[in-house]
Amino acid sequence: MEIDLSQFSQVFFEESLEGLESMESELLKLDIAAPDPEAINTIFRAAHSIKGGSGTFGFNQVANYTHLLETLLDEIRDGRREMTSHHQDILLLSVDLLRNMLDAVMHQQTFDHPMLADLEQKFAAELSQGESQEDAASREPETPEQTTWQISFKAGTDILRYGNDPLLMFNELGQCGELSVELLPQEIPDFTQYDPEACYLAWSLTLTTDQPLSRLKEAFEWVEDECDIDYQAQPKASEASEITTEKEIEATAESDIQASTQTTTPASVQPEKPASQTRPSVVSSKTQDAGSIRVSIEKIDLLINMVGELVITQAMLGQIGQQEEMTPESFITMKQGLEQLASHTRDLQESVMQIRMLPISFAFNRFPRLVRDIGQQLGKQVELILKGEDTELDKTVMEKIVDPMVHLVRNSLDHGLETPEVRRQKGKPETGTLTLNAFHQGGNIIIEIIDDGAGLNTQKILDKARAKGLVGSDEELSEEAIHQLIFKPGFSTAETVSDLSGRGVGMDVVLRNIHELNGTIELKSTQDKGSRFTIRLPLTLAILDGQLVRIGTHTYVVPLVAIHESLEVPAAHINRLSEEHEVIRLRDEYLPVLKVYEAFHHEADAKQIKDGLVMVVDANNDKVGLLVDELLSQQQVVIKSLEDNYSKVAGISGATILGDGTVALIIDIAGLVSLAGINSTQEHAA
Repeated sequence: MEIDLSQFSQVFFEESLEGLESMESELLKLDIAAPDPEAINTIFRAAHSIKGGSGTFGFNQVANYTHLLETLLDEIRDGRREMTSHHQDILLLSVDLLRNMLDAVMHQQTFDHPMLADLEQKFAAELSQGESQEDAASREPETPEQTTWQISFKAGTDILRYGNDPLLMFNELGQCGELSVELLPQEIPDFTQYDPEACYLAWSLTLTTDQPLSRLKEAFEWVEDECDIDYQAQPKASEASEITTEKEIEATAESDIQASTQTTTPASVQPEKPASQTRPSVVSSKTQDAGSIRVSIEKIDLLINMVGELVITQAMLGQIGQQEEMTPESFITMKQGLEQLASHTRDLQESVMQIRMLPISFAFNRFPRLVRDIGQQLGKQVELILKGEDTELDKTVMEKIVDPMVHLVRNSLDHGLETPEVRRQKGKPETGTLTLNAFHQGGNIIIEIIDDGAGLNTQKILDKARAKGLVGSDEELSEEAIHQLIFKPGFSTAETVSDLSGRGVGMDVVLRNIHELNGTIELKSTQDKGSRFTIRLPLTLAILDGQLVRIGTHTYVVPLVAIHESLEVPAAHINRLSEEHEVIRLRDEYLPVLKVYEAFHHEADAKQIKDGLVMVVDANNDKVGLLVDELLSQQQVVIKSLEDNYSKVAGISGATILGDGTVALIIDIAGLVSLAGINSTQEHAA
């Protein structure tokens, strides 16, 4: 019987990627001077599991490479080799490499990267250094001696259910030498008790090989706990009276340490090399989305309970619907049923949304490695502190916020934190502090990136902005407005272009990506004290708190998080800059006004600003007014993708279905401003 292993491979990929996260976490925490044996065992177990699984599924390139890691780690945990910083470096690089190798396997692509050969050579050189001269001398002239092994293999009943195919194991064993396989007779249950998914087979394997027993056992290590396996060496001519069993040849024991997937921080990073000595090229990795999510049993149980309550309510309403006549009591019961239905539906919605919620530690866990590598590259000492790691966030939002967070962290490391010498001159500790913090506030999640570095040099930023023509030579800006200039496209104060910064690409992308998530970003900075970036995001992209507005006969939704205020504007506060553009004076600032009906080609009641309502909203950290006819209700709306169901529409981020069955489009403020050709507030005010 041949089993399709593809149905199980996704689980292998997910568990392998979790194992790599565990390896990386433990390696970053490891004290090289006194490595924790438990940590070494955790790292070894992760590599061991990946090797065994990849061998079972036939991913030989992954299996062969992880075998090198396993060999080195086995010597370290047995005390035959001391852990060094070089080992830590090549093992961390191996984590990157394996992520990319697994990604290639997942996408059925050939993996061919020079880093693979480079690291294989490093492992080979490292492992060869562990041999004594006597061992090497005695091994070189020897001709490997052939041994014939008799192996009995009785499969566990559940072996096929878990995707372990004996044929693949036999194929791997056959690579060690000359193999013959014989199926042994077994008692099969009768038809009434036969389980078609169970395995009742056993084999006798005869293998002639020059490989040691430990190499043979690798073919079965993935299933050794659930199968009966016995190894016996056939006697040689000179040893006809002796039979060597497995226990007499090799006694093996392996601690069953569970691979932890959690990172504990803070983690300290100390530069191990001068900044001029660049680290080896690291294969880039963002772990690919596996398209699945692990959910706790408690959340599933709650969901099942909610569905049960809905079924009961539906049955009650169904009975009322079958009555030939409606009595007053029936109306009362129906009203109560509808109220219960509304309550259960709301609870069900909350339960379903909780399934998509994951702790933000899934995003935070990648930063200890990033901070370590960049700190070493820049010659900076950095302590990374993670707070609020249990704060939950929608999986989709988390995936999209990681890239902006990475850029902000790199920006803090490159521009914010000073070198130890500079910090010492300023009277600061040589080790800088970088803090990532997350917490809930209302219906949003707040993510903070805080450093105690140099802060922003407002005068330098202003001079650069004037040189680029972003600010007029005589124009005066507040400190907050100057800080916002770093989010302008193409803006950079870096003197030289490096791998990390200087090209003027990045902060504008950060701003755009956050706005696409219906979020905002704030910046507060004090020179020589540090900077704080505060990102505010909705907890989920599936549901939106929105303000419904009317424009003619059309209803639109404006994200509530982007709205500052709505007001009627008197004619005296309206100025026309050109035929197309008007601004309003609101307290001490001038705001451009976008006539939504013109952008969307509608007929509106209010075609002039003085006749309608102006809604002041955020647009790329500037304020813009939207002219609408009427404010309707505020409500939560379920977001439907236009791209999935229709096509992308400029100025529209999605759609929703209202309670009366009509469709309302959700306005993308940044896209609408771009569509209307409105520039920044400062340019209009000038």
